[in-house]
Order: sequence, then C-alpha cells, then structure tokens
Amino acid sequence: MIDRRRFLEGMGAAALTAAALVAMAGPGGLGLDRLSFIGQAEAQTVDAAKLMSPGPLPDIVLGKADAPVTIVEYASMTCGHCAHFHTTTYPVLKEKYIDTGKVKLILREFPLDIVAKAAFMLARCAGDDKYYPMVTTLFENQKNWAFSNNPAQALMAIAKQSGMTEQQFNACLSDTKLAGEIDESAKRGAQDFGVDSTPTFFINGKKVPGAMSPEDLDKELAPLLAN
Repeated sequence: MIDRRRFLEGMGAAALTAAALVAMAGPGGLGLDRLSFIGQAEAQTVDAAKLMSPGPLPDIVLGKADAPVTIVEYASMTCGHCAHFHTTTYPVLKEKYIDTGKVKLILREFPLDIVAKAAFMLARCAGDDKYYPMVTTLFENQKNWAFSNNPAQALMAIAKQSGMTEQQFNACLSDTKLAGEIDESAKRGAQDFGVDSTPTFFINGKKVPGAMSPEDLDKELAPLLAN
C-alpha cells in the first residue's frame, strides 16, 4: 500500500505544474481555496462561445444538450466550500433543473492541491458515465480522504467501491498525460476566465463565485427561465 509520502512523491514533479497548482492544505483541514495567477482577468461576464470552446480535457455534460441554461463550475475536490455546495445545493440543482431539462452542468477541474488532482484523475478514469457519481461520492466523503494521513489508501477504497481494481487505480494515478491536461484545464480557467477561487460558476457566461445556496441558485436561474 502506498503511504502518504510515497503517494505525493509518486504524483511528483512530472504530474504537477507548479505555476498552475499550489500543493498546500491550510489550517483546520479545510485546504487552500484560493489560487493567484499573475495577470488574470476579473471580468464578471465572459464570452460564452469562448467558455464553451474545447479545452485541454473534453467536457462531461450532465443534462440535456439543448438545455437553455448552461452552468460551468470550476471546483477543487479538497475545497470545503465545493463540498458544501455539492452536498446541499447540487441535489436541488439536479432534481429541479437538470433532470427537468432546464439546465446542463459542466464541472471543470481546478485542483488546488495534489490530492485534489489525484481525486479528479480517479473520477476521469472511472469513465464518463461514472464521472459525476464518483465526484458526488468524493465530495460526500471528503473529510474521510482529503485530509487524512493516508489519502491514497482512502482514495483506493473509494475507487474499489466504484469497481476499479488496485492495478487500475495505480495506472490512473501514473497517467502523466491526464495529470498535465488537468493542470492545463486549471491554468486555462484562471488565465482566460479569471477563476481565482473555488467554487466559481459561470451561468450562461455570468461569473458567480462562491458556493451558492439553493435560494441563491433559484435567484440566478429565475430570470433566465422566465420564458
């Protein structure tokens, strides 16, 4: 079994772009939820066409392709605010808006530390049909793996529950191409769209930073769905 030191070494320099990520957990076990990039934009609305243009990783869309509202979320798997959104507001978003064809959601990787990146890699390796269920499981169990002394062991347990073997787990976390693509996704979010904290949402191009409550979500979506 890989211990924490070997896990972090294994992810290593080849899998980590220092300019894009900060491998750090803050006091209190909540992790780092802010990332600074030189020269980043602070626009409150971005060009929707540019936002939806292909990036380093293919988008995994949850919801109907022709939904009138598109929410793009940039999140980090070890971000406490992201976990709060996904355990409180996301179920409402899915039932009330996504499942009814009104909204489609695209989650884009913006890991703020190396463990968050590993978790995203596992979600990607699970396959498109299991991506969002894996993300949900990881957020629901964040406290059990994100800040433990042995995140690799905890992540492997979750991966096995999803049907992944230990060999597949190790192969996934050794995929430097995927790791680099996740780095580039985060870098693009920061440089092109002004993402500097997680979660950050773009609702039909409008930038909405911070973990929205169900009431906040309703307020943002109401005018877009009025007709």
